[in-house]
Amino acid sequence: MRLIVRQDYEEVASYVAYYVKERINQFQPTPERPFVLGLATGSSPILVYHKLVDFYAAGQVSFENVVTFNTDEYVGLPKDHPQSYHTFMWNHLFKHVNIKKENVHILDGNANNLDEECRKFEAEIAKLGGIELFLGGIGPDGHIAFNEPGSSLTSRTRVKTLAYETIIANARFFGGDISRVPKLALTVGVATVMDAREVMIVITGAHKSLALAKCVEEGVNHMWTVSAIQMHPKGLIVCDEDATLELHVKTVKYFKSIEHVHHSIIGKHNLGLQGNLLRNMVDTNQAAKRRRRLMLQSLLNDEDEKLEDEEEDEAQKAATAAVEEAGKKRKRSNSTYWEEKSALLDVNP
Repeated sequence: MRLIVRQDYEEVASYVAYYVKERINQFQPTPERPFVLGLATGSSPILVYHKLVDFYAAGQVSFENVVTFNTDEYVGLPKDHPQSYHTFMWNHLFKHVNIKKENVHILDGNANNLDEECRKFEAEIAKLGGIELFLGGIGPDGHIAFNEPGSSLTSRTRVKTLAYETIIANARFFGGDISRVPKLALTVGVATVMDAREVMIVITGAHKSLALAKCVEEGVNHMWTVSAIQMHPKGLIVCDEDATLELHVKTVKYFKSIEHVHHSIIGKHNLGLQGNLLRNMVDTNQAAKRRRRLMLQSLLNDEDEKLEDEEEDEAQKAATAAVEEAGKKRKRSNSTYWEEKSALLDVNP
């Protein structure tokens, strides 16, 4: 399991969105071999989705041959309800990119037979050969999707009763009124998530720091369902500094040092996206040699020096500028949406 620590939510979202973009591009999906992506809802991935929209607007990624499966949906909430996860996904991501409607899979919380709906969902995942990359978030109690504390670690997609803590946490989306929050949901299981070939979990904020500590420093526990990621061969957690508050200082330094050594000693150009070595450690690149020399000097002097990365080439600068411009356009176009949503919450307290 890898743990990547970034300064704040903005940096976390940038890292995750770039990672997803690169995984899609490196996979080179086709209609016959689509990239199957698991997606979460809630507050954790919102900025990630916005940055993916920016990458798409800048021409740096296409969703034409991407198939998605969402983690969960409330039971009994109409699809067009402002707080349904159907609405959430279309507003934050799908309607802004070129994904095909038939490639979007979101559980139907209004199906006549909910158990059958869950079985069909699992069958569709299997039909496509499984999920390539699963992007998830967690709640303060460490639940992944709606797999609340005590959920079986071998669970599959099913109907789930929401914990009271989750209902309280989600009340902010329903005008602060917990009576309006659905009490049941359809959710993928822990095993459904862990069957993905790669799992990436976003954890940000001090209110989730205990869950991160339980996940990283303690054993696998069904009371903290996200801890199942410890057993995954390609598990990745991306968090901000606030989320590390309950971790031991030594733990944080350990994971940061791994990333530092990878970049400074091995060199970014020798590393794949998933941390794998791309080629033999024979490097004639002078800049990489300089990084290694400075790294060793820093270790010998016991100094906490930061090494400067090589300057971006002109193509990378142009690509970055294009993404930033796309982000500015998106923010301008979304301003009206957020104003209307705020007004709706004020009218319907």
